[in-house]
Amino acid sequence: MVDIVKITDYMTEELIDLHLKGKTKEAILDELADLMVKSPNLTSKDTIKKALLEREQIGSTGIGRGIAIPHAKTENALRLTIAFGISNEKIDYDSMDGEGVKIFFVFASPMKDTQIYLKVLARISRLIRSEGFRNKLLNAKTPKDIIDCIAQEESC
Repeated sequence: MVDIVKITDYMTEELIDLHLKGKTKEAILDELADLMVKSPNLTSKDTIKKALLEREQIGSTGIGRGIAIPHAKTENALRLTIAFGISNEKIDYDSMDGEGVKIFFVFASPMKDTQIYLKVLARISRLIRSEGFRNKLLNAKTPKDIIDCIAQEESC
């Protein structure tokens, strides 16, 4: 049997912010790090933010179509954890297509969990190809709506 990784297995409503306030890439990463440490799986905001910034130095995680997937591997993570945010304004994120970003999937994983880390990255990348899915995320009113939307897409 194939081991299917579900994004929703690593998210909770507390790790979703539909009104990110940051106006810059660094400010958004700071807010996303704040979200991440609401999880008992991560303990140090500074360590998470540093890991995310170091990953951005390798290359922007702004993948285009208004989406960024900041991610990092860190010993500070006890278990893979995914947070999600939406900005009401387009953020200049050095995206591959030069467009601003409104949708942010962010995750951190322990160093040893490379397989699951890559599976989650691939799964998110596949889901966000759909314009309909992206629009559903942007139109969500509550964190529960986000989780329901992702769960619905994952079940297809």
